[in-house]
Amino acid sequence: MSEELQLFMDDAEERMQKALDHLKNEFTKIRAGKANPHMLDNISVDYYGVMTPLNQVANIGAPDAKTIVIQPWEKAMIEPIEKAILQANLGFNPANNGELIRIIVPALTEERRRELVKQTKTICENTKVSIRNVRRDTNEEIKRLKKEGLSEDMAKDAETNVQKLTDDNINKVDELMDMKEKEIMTI
Repeated sequence: MSEELQLFMDDAEERMQKALDHLKNEFTKIRAGKANPHMLDNISVDYYGVMTPLNQVANIGAPDAKTIVIQPWEKAMIEPIEKAILQANLGFNPANNGELIRIIVPALTEERRRELVKQTKTICENTKVSIRNVRRDTNEEIKRLKKEGLSEDMAKDAETNVQKLTDDNINKVDELMDMKEKEIMTI
């Protein structure tokens, strides 16, 4: 296999892996009934006029399956953090004791569970599209190399390898989806 072709194959594999990593990261933000500090990853707080990610102004932990505890590094940040959590519209009702904020994660309703499964399927479909786009880009590069003198056999082998890589990664997406769906639907 030519060196240039090998670089494209390695790049394709790396880009597909990044798509899977992104999917896993998105899944940590979808709550499945258990408290998880990552549920608050998308929340930004007004930190003296600058919108700052919550995890950069406080410690966030989940001491048990139903509670998230947020301990701001400055007591003055309690109100802005509470406000940001309410504005994020996650269905949480934060309560503070003057030093830290507790969030009791409510149990999910059947309807909410189904919505989360739909959301999860959408994220998975977007990941599959990303993986297929990598396959398309790589196949276009193989065709370009073929015009530049790459042998017919090497091009066919490379296209077969790209298709196998694509199929493997799409199967991984399906496996992750099945696991997440079971996690969400388990009461």
